[in-house]
Formats: sequence, structure tokens, C-alpha cells
Amino acid sequence: MGKIHYISDEPLSLEDIQEIINNNYSLALSPSAEKKIIKCREYLDHKIASSSEPVYGINTGFGSLYNKNIPKEDLSILQENLVKSHACGTGDEVQQEIVKLMLLLKVQSLAYGHSGVQLTTVNRLIDYFNHGVYPVVYEMGSLGASGDLAPLAHLSLPLIGLGEVYYKGERLSGKALNQKLGFEPIKFKAKEGLALLNGTQLMSAFGIWSLINAERLFDLANIIGAISLDAFDGRIEPFDAKVHQIRPQKGQILVAQKFRELLEGSEIITQAKKHVQDPYSFRCIPQVHGASADAIFYVRDIFLTEINGVTDNPNVFPDEDQIISAGNFHGQPLALPLDFLSMALAELGSISERRTFQLISGSRDLPNYLVANPGINSGLMIPQYTAASLASQNKQYCTPSSVDSIVSSNGQEDHVSMGANAATKTFKVVNNLYRILGVELITAAQAIEFRRPLKTSGYLEDLLSNFREEVPFIEDDRVLYEDMAKAEKFLKNVIL
Repeated sequence: MGKIHYISDEPLSLEDIQEIINNNYSLALSPSAEKKIIKCREYLDHKIASSSEPVYGINTGFGSLYNKNIPKEDLSILQENLVKSHACGTGDEVQQEIVKLMLLLKVQSLAYGHSGVQLTTVNRLIDYFNHGVYPVVYEMGSLGASGDLAPLAHLSLPLIGLGEVYYKGERLSGKALNQKLGFEPIKFKAKEGLALLNGTQLMSAFGIWSLINAERLFDLANIIGAISLDAFDGRIEPFDAKVHQIRPQKGQILVAQKFRELLEGSEIITQAKKHVQDPYSFRCIPQVHGASADAIFYVRDIFLTEINGVTDNPNVFPDEDQIISAGNFHGQPLALPLDFLSMALAELGSISERRTFQLISGSRDLPNYLVANPGINSGLMIPQYTAASLASQNKQYCTPSSVDSIVSSNGQEDHVSMGANAATKTFKVVNNLYRILGVELITAAQAIEFRRPLKTSGYLEDLLSNFREEVPFIEDDRVLYEDMAKAEKFLKNVIL
């Protein structure tokens, strides 16, 4: 039997999520979570049967149609119509690894017992996760306001036998999936469609994926930056602990310490230097990388709070006999940090590209473009162009989404977060940063060969040796896009 993660009140951490995803855990509800879901649903059913008082989204219309009362006999079809009518996504399909995270995070949110869903509905979402069923969801269509309405509608369509999914590499209709797996379509009860569609799980899934990769990219930026520093014959003094103790920014201190550790034992860093000062892209690494680290730490705190909370509407409180229509679905708490994360990662790419530029510039006794015979060979001239293009595109992606708002739903939803746009942009910044750092690693690895027979530190030499198995030293010009693709793959998979 495989490993099982039991959904409960225990908060999910980034490490938990990586363990669940990377090691193919199955999901199951803990007994306490089952009890809360059942209790909330029973309370809601009793409330609907015993009262005709209008409660938003349960026996009323949605959005600006909140003042339309719905007869009890139509409450189920109301929820089904909601899911069908809101599935208006467009653009690129959301990657299956993000959809898998959406399923996990949606189950976690519903399991707190404040959403009023049926136990069978939550268990069907768990079935999707466990069987590798990934509904077809589209990137565009969410304002990040009443949650991620359109994307979550696509996530929910297969529950009622509609929409499309990927299952074992095959694209199937929701109906065909039910037939293949022997599932009966879910018959929604009052509020269920709203509970499924209201929520921040698209923004959260993209954000969690980006954070997991951001922490890896931060480590990679430091490691590759350390190789570049040695390859450029840079100075270690700007990384001295005393410098950073008198400006005690946490990220800055962390980065300086990391560089001292990475370069411990390097023959290059300790040799006498001809120059008294390095360019900012080397000398100010602790300040620049450190600022990005501080941003990543902040965003991490926000997202861990978000994924361990309830983000649908209205919120049901059985013990207090209350159903409260409020705004926990609003994406503003995520939109601002997502924009911030994009900027932090783009800056890691911006300073990386500058180090690449310095290494190929013919400075510090290095040959132009890092080839022994420049002229007949262009060497690493053009990979820097590519890095510059990617760094520039990342800057454009960093135009903040969170400062925008477009009125929707006839004025009822008059301020929206645009957090979903911030989330999809951050995803693109992350992928571009892998490519930028890949170019720097190719460049730094090439440059350090011109420092031989001196060696860098043991850790960095080991990493370079592993990298050379994928991307050999460049003697003469060759097709470099293949090297760049191999470098990107190496960075995504190397054990740090």
C-alpha cells in the first residue's frame, strides 16, 4: 500500500506539499475532517428545510442576482447551472502539476467544515487526486475576486459528468471518465457549486508552485553566483560577516554567510588580486540576493496562511447557528505578494544576466566571449543576448497586476484583485529565471576553465564536474541552444 496523507486541521507546509507531490502520496480524510464536513452539511440541510429566510448563494441568485429568491425544489439545479455557466476559461491550459495542487488545496479548504459540501463531493475530488485525474483548466478568466470562479468551474465540471479531463495521458470528457472509472455524477445540494467555485485555489496553486521553485532558484542563484565570482577572480571581502552585521538585513546576512561557505577552500578566491573592487553584480550579491530572499520569506508566510484557511463564501458556522456572507474569496492577500514574488525573482535574473555580461567581456584576463580563438569563433556572445531578452521580458511581467481593478457583476463586484493574472505571470518569471541561470552556469563553467590549474571549492568543483557530464567545455563554436536546454534541465533536477 502506498503512502497516505490524511487531510486534517494540521496545517500544510511547503515541505508537506513537496513530500505529497514528489512521492506520490494518496489523500484521505481524517476522521475529524469527515465529522466536520458531515456536521456542516447536516446543519445546512436542516436550516434550509426549516427556514425560508434568504441566504446568499444558497437560496438566492449569484453576484448582482443576489436579490432573486430561488424555490427549494430548484436549489440543486441552481448549483449545477452555476458550475456550467461559470466555466468560461480561455487561453493556455493550466499545467497538470498545477491542477494537482489545486485539487489538494481545494480538499484542504473544504475539510474545515465551514463550506457545507457533501462528503461524497470531497471524496470525489480526492478520487481525482489519487487516480491521477486532472480536469482541463484554462489560465485566463479569473479576476481573483469571488475566488477563481472560471478556473474552479472547469475543475468542478467533471463532478457532474461535464467538461474534460486528462487521465493516464488520454483526454476524456467528464462523461467518459465516469464510465471508465465507474463514477456516478455528483448530485449537487444547495451551496455546493458556490463552495467549489468560490476560493483562491488557482492563485494558491500557482503561488505554492512558484514558491517551491523560488526557494530552489534562490539556492541556485547563490551557487552559480559563487562560481561566477571565482571565475571573474572576484574578491571575498564584500561577503565578510562584519560588513553585514552593521546593516543587519536578514537576507543579506544569510547570503553573505552562504557565499563564505560555498567558497571555503577555493584556491582562486584566496589568491592575490590585481583589482581593488568588483562591479556591483558581484560586490552587491548579498544585498541584491538577500532582498529577494526577504521577499520570498514574506510571501511564504502569506501563502502558508492562505492554504490552511477557508476561502469560499458564504461561511457556515454550525456551532454558532450562523451563515455569514463575507469576502474570504477575495484574492487581494495573494495578489500583492505574487507581484512582489515576481519582482524578487526577476531581480535574481537581472543581476545574473549582468554577471554573464561581465564574464564574456574580456575582463580580468579572460578571453572575449570565453573562447581561445575569438573571431573565427563567436563563443558565448549570443547566450548573453538570450539572457538579456529573458531578463527584459521578466521586467515586463513585473508590471503589477494587483494595482488594477475592473468592475464586474453589474457593479456588485466593484473591486477585484487580478491575483490570477499575477499568479500566471509569476509562473512565467520562474521558468524564465531557470533559463537565465542556465546561461550564467554555462558561462561561469566555461570561464573557470581559464583559471586552471587553480580550483574553486570542493563543493563547487563537484557540481561543475556533474554539469560537465551534460554540457562539455566549448573548444570551438557549436550549436548552443542544445547546451542551454541541457543546462535548464540540469538546474531543475540537480540535487543541491
